[in-house]
Amino acid sequence: MSVLKSALRTVFAALEALLGRAFPPAWNPLLNLGALGFFFYWVITASGIYVYIFFDTGVTQAFQSVEYMTRDQWYAAGIMRSLHRYASDGLVVVALLHLLREFSLDRARGVRWFSWVTGIPALALIYVAGISGYWLVWDTLAQYVAIVSTEWLDKLPFFGQPIARNFLSPDTLESRFFTLMIFLHIAVPLVALFVLWLHLQRVMKPRINPPLGLVSGAGVTLLALSLIHPAVSQAPADLARVPGRLGLDWFYLGAYPLIERLPGTATWTAALAALVIMLAIPWLPPLRQQRKAVVNLDNCNGCTRCAEDCPYTAITMQPRSDGLPFEGEAVVNPSLCVSCGICAGACPTSTPFRRMSELTPGIDLPDRAIATIRADVEAEAAKLQGAPRIIMFRCANAGPAERHRSATVGVVPVNCSGHLPPSFIDYVLSRRHAEGVVVAGCPENACHNRLGGEWTAQRIAGLRDPHLRARVPRERLKLFWSGQMEEARLGRELQSFAQELGRMGPYQPARPAAAQKGHPADA
Repeated sequence: MSVLKSALRTVFAALEALLGRAFPPAWNPLLNLGALGFFFYWVITASGIYVYIFFDTGVTQAFQSVEYMTRDQWYAAGIMRSLHRYASDGLVVVALLHLLREFSLDRARGVRWFSWVTGIPALALIYVAGISGYWLVWDTLAQYVAIVSTEWLDKLPFFGQPIARNFLSPDTLESRFFTLMIFLHIAVPLVALFVLWLHLQRVMKPRINPPLGLVSGAGVTLLALSLIHPAVSQAPADLARVPGRLGLDWFYLGAYPLIERLPGTATWTAALAALVIMLAIPWLPPLRQQRKAVVNLDNCNGCTRCAEDCPYTAITMQPRSDGLPFEGEAVVNPSLCVSCGICAGACPTSTPFRRMSELTPGIDLPDRAIATIRADVEAEAAKLQGAPRIIMFRCANAGPAERHRSATVGVVPVNCSGHLPPSFIDYVLSRRHAEGVVVAGCPENACHNRLGGEWTAQRIAGLRDPHLRARVPRERLKLFWSGQMEEARLGRELQSFAQELGRMGPYQPARPAAAQKGHPADA
């Protein structure tokens, strides 16, 4: 399993880097797969409503009404039919890619199991809705799909009478069949939308709407396909004849030749086995996670920052339980916490300057505590020789950083870029542990923990608390967002940054007024 994930991760990283040359990070299609799926869903809905106005549910009228839309009203209903078709294909593609990408990044296990388990039936419902749409056209492809589907369903012991017998001759098919299919074609996507709503329940600030530029590009592409290669029907269905040569839509119907040729027992067993395996992936094998975030009420003043920044809504604010004069306290739900550390990075008590008391923030990670990060900073700084010295805080999910450790570069791992309190940057520079600081995280717009990179950038820019103090020279700070395929670029950026620091010379921090009067600057 790990080999497969590694191979897929390499492929996706290469594709993301390739698309990154043509798109800014916010517009990269592979970083907006879920949002693109919703965009295609709305296109399918809007075009489907328009097409439904002209559709007739009669046995012969169904094909004729579709032909009218395609031939006579090609400039409106015909385009809408094509948009409906290509958006449906697009939805399947982005849904499958989204599933494979999340699997490759190991974001199906642990507390993320809920999103994965609800995503599988949503994908299945998308297929069912698409296949039911092919039946409605009632051409030879629809006839083939209807016969193969019903014969496959008849292998199950659930139906009292064979369903496939409805397609034995023209006399056995009634108009109410198309009324039923219309109902299914409308009801199934609505059920899928409800399942997708469940799918997002444990995600804070889900990315539902893609960037406007990506929407425009995808919309223009769909329209161009609809004009250049419009969706057309094949020959009308004829139950008195066996369908001959067909043009399959491989996005939806790729499995149909196998279903037609292989025994029903084999195909149903394979389908059920695949479903069970897909649903069991979050526990194959169980994820070994770090211990969850813990709250220390002695240092928690109920400021709500950790709850506001948690990407997984694992922290809630509840009434104070220890009698201290604060309105609330943070409470961690271990079943939702992924140990990303973003909460600790948001806590105002996570300051490395504290010396008068033990460095125990209001919320922290037992297995990667803020005090441990400070100790690692000091240990790495003590090893540095020469100039300019650089301390790099490296996100554990962005890739291994050991290769970048050198006589002048110290590497301190953090669980996420958002795990790092901005005060650490000030601490490194003002205490002269290094002349420069690098924060290296996941690729922009692709944080493994969704919001870590975004929160880090906002904290440093002073747009989000806790923010980096104004006294810290920004020219001595480098933010670098990269994936595991970009280690060489990170090395070049480190060399370039070192040259810039060398031209600046040693850093001489201004002494706080309290220190000038003989008082300690920090407690």
